[in-house]
Amino acid sequence: MSDGTERFVSVDELARLGPFFVVCVHDSVSAPWQPMTDLVDRPKVLETRVNRVRSALSASGGGVRVDPRVAASVAHLGLVARLLAPMIGAAALGEPAAWSLDDLAWQDELGGPYPLSVASSPSAGAPVEAITEACTRFGVSRKVLWGNIGSAANSAAMQIARARPELSAAARDAADEWLADPRIDGGVLQSGPDFRRASCCLIYQLAGDRGACCGDCVLTAPAVDRTPDARY
Repeated sequence: MSDGTERFVSVDELARLGPFFVVCVHDSVSAPWQPMTDLVDRPKVLETRVNRVRSALSASGGGVRVDPRVAASVAHLGLVARLLAPMIGAAALGEPAAWSLDDLAWQDELGGPYPLSVASSPSAGAPVEAITEACTRFGVSRKVLWGNIGSAANSAAMQIARARPELSAAARDAADEWLADPRIDGGVLQSGPDFRRASCCLIYQLAGDRGACCGDCVLTAPAVDRTPDARY
């Protein structure tokens, strides 16, 4: 993973890659923005997000009961997919970035990629790791959570390839830096349309049928590209 840099890639260039890559820039945080550190420092904030995702999943399933672990995994996938996309996008554009959680602000919205803002003078950090560790308190294993990160990294590379084919190789290289982390299924996976994680995000449990698995899930075959559902 990148050590970060003081340079900041053009937000306009990032936005051209798609809605998951859009970032705002701020000097200070004020409503309706919230500091993303609250997800780690104030347990109730993350709990509220997970409960909102759980309610949304239940409603979309016609009132089905949703295991809290499933909701936590889906919430985690949505959070980290949104964070990873602009970081991988920046790397693909030639200006690697690894922002600190202290540098990030967000708006707790469901229904699409949540609004994300980065401090105008960001520092290097590990926001994805911090949020991932915070999500373990919901009973989701680290293997599942780091598998979610792998899915999100691969999805970001595939989205970039579709939006800017000439950046495909750079995007996959950037995603592969994340996938080399041994916490992501041993660090042996590589991005691409045949990407397959060695874990499951648990969402198939909503239907109780492996046919409802995500395309990159260890429980399915053959592997297909998929975009993590960051509505949650």
